[in-house]
Amino acid sequence: MKYLLIIGHDDNFGPSQSLISRIMDWNEEMSERKILLDSNPLKPWIEAKTIRVRNGKPEVLPGSFSDSTEKISAYALVSCKSESEAISIACAHPMAMEAVIEVRPIWEDIAAM
Repeated sequence: MKYLLIIGHDDNFGPSQSLISRIMDWNEEMSERKILLDSNPLKPWIEAKTIRVRNGKPEVLPGSFSDSTEKISAYALVSCKSESEAISIACAHPMAMEAVIEVRPIWEDIAAM
C-alpha cells in the first residue's frame, strides 16, 4: 500500500544543517529499502496559491487553504506492507522529532481508475 507522509511545522521552525543531513540519510535508507517513492520539501506556505472554481469562475487566493498553525512543509510518498509499517517509517523520519507527520493512505482503488 502507498501512504503519503504529510510533514508540517509552525512558522517558528527552521531546519538545522544537522536535521537536513539526517533527512537526507533517511531518504537514502528508505530509497535503498525500496520504501521511499518520492519526497520533497515545499516552499513556504506564503508562496502557495489556493484555487477554487465556483460557478465556472476561478478564485485564486494567496497562501495556504489551511488556517492551522502548522503548515504543510514537505511530503514523502512511501510504499509499505501495512499501516503499522507506514507509522513505523514515519516515526523514524527525523521531522517526527522536530515537527509533525500525518500518515495518509492513498486511495489506490480510486487512483487506479
